[in-house]
Amino acid sequence: MKRTQTKHWRVAILVGLVFTVGQTAFPAHTEAKAHSSAKQLYVLVNGVTAPVYNYTAAIRESVWVQVADFNGCGAPLLVAADIIRPRELDSTSKVPVIMVASPYYLCLGRGNELELKQYDADGNPTKFPLFYDNYFVPRGYAIVAVDMAGTARSTGCSDQGAASDLLSVKSVVDWLNGTALAVDRNGNPVVAAWSSGTVGMIGKSYDGTLANGLAAMGVPGLKTIVPIGAISSWYDYDRYQNLPFSYDYPSYLSRYVAENRLVDQNCEGCFAQLDLQDGDETGAYTPFWAARDYRDGLATSASQVKASVFIIHGLQDDNVKTPNFARWWKALGDYHVERKLWLTRVGHVDPFDSDRQLWVQTIHRWFDHQLFGIQNGINREPPVRIENVPGHWVEANDWPLREHEVRLAPQADGRLLLGQGSRECLSWVNDPSQTEMTAVTAGQNPNRLLFTSGILTRDLRITGSPQIELEVTHHAASGVGQVGVALVDYGDAERVLSEGEGVLTTDTQSCWGESTAADDACYFDVIRRTGHTPLQVLSRGWVRLDDPGTHRLTIDMVPNDITVPAGHQLGMVLVAASPEWVVTLDAAPTTYILNLRNSLVRIPIVGPVSDFRPGANQVPLRTMLAPGSLPDPHTATRIPD
Repeated sequence: MKRTQTKHWRVAILVGLVFTVGQTAFPAHTEAKAHSSAKQLYVLVNGVTAPVYNYTAAIRESVWVQVADFNGCGAPLLVAADIIRPRELDSTSKVPVIMVASPYYLCLGRGNELELKQYDADGNPTKFPLFYDNYFVPRGYAIVAVDMAGTARSTGCSDQGAASDLLSVKSVVDWLNGTALAVDRNGNPVVAAWSSGTVGMIGKSYDGTLANGLAAMGVPGLKTIVPIGAISSWYDYDRYQNLPFSYDYPSYLSRYVAENRLVDQNCEGCFAQLDLQDGDETGAYTPFWAARDYRDGLATSASQVKASVFIIHGLQDDNVKTPNFARWWKALGDYHVERKLWLTRVGHVDPFDSDRQLWVQTIHRWFDHQLFGIQNGINREPPVRIENVPGHWVEANDWPLREHEVRLAPQADGRLLLGQGSRECLSWVNDPSQTEMTAVTAGQNPNRLLFTSGILTRDLRITGSPQIELEVTHHAASGVGQVGVALVDYGDAERVLSEGEGVLTTDTQSCWGESTAADDACYFDVIRRTGHTPLQVLSRGWVRLDDPGTHRLTIDMVPNDITVPAGHQLGMVLVAASPEWVVTLDAAPTTYILNLRNSLVRIPIVGPVSDFRPGANQVPLRTMLAPGSLPDPHTATRIPD
């Protein structure tokens, strides 16, 4: 597949396109639905919708939905939506919609091939990124690709997951349901008479995050969402227990997604407000972050979700870390939302680029059931599917299936033992330049504490979020300290590597749907990137210590579901600054003291509790770690892509 660049077609309609809501009456869309044609919208073959509509002849059009100005950065907003739908299904057919809303259509691109939207000389859409249009339009679906406010061909300014982002996308769902106004490039009103008003949203990272946010608003017409590696709380994306991953990130990301936009608009005033309000100085959860919290926020919460939710997340995702899916999954369960969950052993990766064939089959059946109402049994299958060992999947009815808790206490001699800690204290000296590779490997190191268990006598499956209880004393000159902790599996095994997010693009292609000269359906095949490594970090966590003195800490570490093989050791590594992961608040050689008596590691497991036996220490030297053994996070410049 060739990578092509978008034509920088200027949006001529933005001149003179402003009109007043209320001048044009809303269409009687609800009544129209009740009188829709009895025409068969789909044909079933082997229980799934078949490709019976002509993709080449499909209608390709653009509309701009008008909405209010939500953040004071440009009134009114005009939200661009590109549409492709079967030409054979007329306005009485009521076609369901798969929507992919994104800020990346003209800057970063979408998918492994980084595809961009493409337009002809008149501004008509000719290429829709990803395979959804190629595959689903011939099966009777419409695909609507929305440019989030402040990006691509939409006006306004982005605001990292708050009102402008969400309400700009919501306006398109409203238009599809007949409760918002839109125009074409000539300023003529456009009605979505062809739409059934039933919308399913799908997308990876920021795209899936928008889907989470709309579901948490309880938007009418939104039937299902499929968030892939998506954010459920921007606080959890930008912070970890009051430690920022980077400073001024909301404005940085908002500027990034505005790159290559085709609308001239100055958003610097709005971005400056983000810097003033983001609370980097304390790292605390404030109303700024509550406005970006979809689990339990100011205007968004799991309690308002009416759509079904199919979550997909990589258990080795160091970009959108796993608390984002785990806490969202639990919150949805608390409110009895229909849920489905896939957990894979890769990083920040779309399942189309890790488990392509099974994924396409699954999402096909999911949308058939959710949007067409086809009773294909997918809702009666086990809702949870987990790759807890590379290439090995298990199914469950919920997650995590926590049955027991292993409690390990650090000892003065460096051991982790079942039971209680010893009465001594140990100390280490902060090194703000220490890498994780140095901290978790063998050797005399005064800048960390390392504790290891005995040798596991049987496989140990960890499921959920490990928890570390610590009593730490510091007297940092800055007045603010910090602690980082890692739970490590020491022992040689074949693992999915962190390099390339755990996947490798091959030279072969496979095709999923129908093609045109401008928009083919063929994509490079992707395989797992595996290799033997002497260790794997199972979980991490960080916490801010606001005042000098003694602190009793509880660090809820990032969730995982993984099996540690028999013959391996567990390790706990304790540091102060973690420069590869979080900002450095304490840059001095501060001495930190750990009270062993009041420190404990709690590890949630499923299955039998393993015993430990004496054995040779398996902590490797740093020289034994090959590329991909540990991630290279570059936290400060990561993009939820």
